[in-house]
Amino acid sequence: MSNRKRFALLSITFCLSLTWLTSTVVAAKRGVKPTKWRDLFDGKTLEGWEKTNYGGEGEVEVQDGLLLLHFGYSMTGITYKRDDLPKTNYEIRATVIKMNGNDFFCGATFPVADSFCSFIAGGWGGAVTGLSSIDGQDASENETTGYQNFPEGKWYKVRIKVEPHLIQCWINGKQVVYQNIQDRKITTRNEVNLNKPLGFATWETKAGYKSIQIRELKTK
Repeated sequence: MSNRKRFALLSITFCLSLTWLTSTVVAAKRGVKPTKWRDLFDGKTLEGWEKTNYGGEGEVEVQDGLLLLHFGYSMTGITYKRDDLPKTNYEIRATVIKMNGNDFFCGATFPVADSFCSFIAGGWGGAVTGLSSIDGQDASENETTGYQNFPEGKWYKVRIKVEPHLIQCWINGKQVVYQNIQDRKITTRNEVNLNKPLGFATWETKAGYKSIQIRELKTK
């Protein structure tokens, strides 16, 4: 290879490397820095929450450090009553055990900018995961629909991340939702309207929540 060709090849390699490095630095500067997790459930009382009155709901109580949502006909849930929630750039996580039942043990309703959405784990007979709703379609019929077995007596760590353009969800560290929400209509089903701005619900299923936490994602 001539010196001229070798020089040209090195120049191209250098330019590509510089472009990659610049892009990485810019992306990092535009990133977000998580704050500390903040407890929304103190493990002792329902302070900050109230039982959601759907009609036909089961009992809600705190026992042995667990927030218990008992079997209802059909939904049992809680609604957050404080006015201290972000609308975007935040994460919520909950540790929950499915105790018995054949439908969703975690229906988390949360703010998305000026609207709201729900993440469903174990719906439609016990196996469906996804967001309700995207452009009017619920978790069983949009592009976030997934399927997973949820045995009783097992703990599940659910995490939801909301950004201006994106909703992501994980269960036990496995990503189950990665949904671009730009130019999409984000809403909830009517059944969970009473869980706004933030709430958790079950459908004919008993579950216990050990922790519920939130943290904001500050722009760097």
